[in-house]
Amino acid sequence: MYQELVRGFGILLAYFLASVVGVFVVRRLLPVPREVFRKMLHFILLGSIFVLVYGFDTWWVAALATLAFMVLVYPILAVGERVLNFTKVLIERKPGEIKGSLVVACLTFIALITLCWGGLGQKYLVIAAVLGWGTGDAAAALVGKRFGRRYIEGPFVEGRKSLEGTLAMFVVSFIAIIIVLVVHSVLPWYGYVPTAAVTAFVCAVVELYTKNGMDTITCPLAVVSVLVPLMCLWGV
Repeated sequence: MYQELVRGFGILLAYFLASVVGVFVVRRLLPVPREVFRKMLHFILLGSIFVLVYGFDTWWVAALATLAFMVLVYPILAVGERVLNFTKVLIERKPGEIKGSLVVACLTFIALITLCWGGLGQKYLVIAAVLGWGTGDAAAALVGKRFGRRYIEGPFVEGRKSLEGTLAMFVVSFIAIIIVLVVHSVLPWYGYVPTAAVTAFVCAVVELYTKNGMDTITCPLAVVSVLVPLMCLWGV
């Protein structure tokens, strides 16, 4: 167990270090728009789920490594905000945003690993949940800001969210989920499209009505809550 934890945690740290350095090099060399840079950091976080799922052999060791990563990085970000002006460097919308996102994402990953891998024995559900939310959320932000013309407002919607962004989230989530399902060959051929479509639709709706940036929790859990019953329906 100790060797697995050290090996996997080392891979996780190396992944983040290489990815972050790479992103900042790209930003240094190219005129990367602010929102695109934010989403590049977002995708680094998404990619870490592959390390957690495939870099470990035991689910609870992967969950423990996620917790250890959060405990290690949080104080670094806290000091960085005070000393190195991370708020500007990381293009935070408000002070402490990255720290908060780190905690929420890590706790969500731990919950997914525990439930899907530890409880159900299905690693692919962890991947589907994270990519279904993460890729769709990025698409919603980028498309909504660039092409948003029709806005959705209401008492349960935080501010204004564009219809174009929500549709983009549905489409990209659908693509991400169906790829995960097909790669893992978990359904009969006729089950992939309806399963991915229903799951992506629910994910997009949940994101639309989630407030305070908590879609990091609500959307992945929504994906799992839809996929598991549908898998049972298909007899998987």
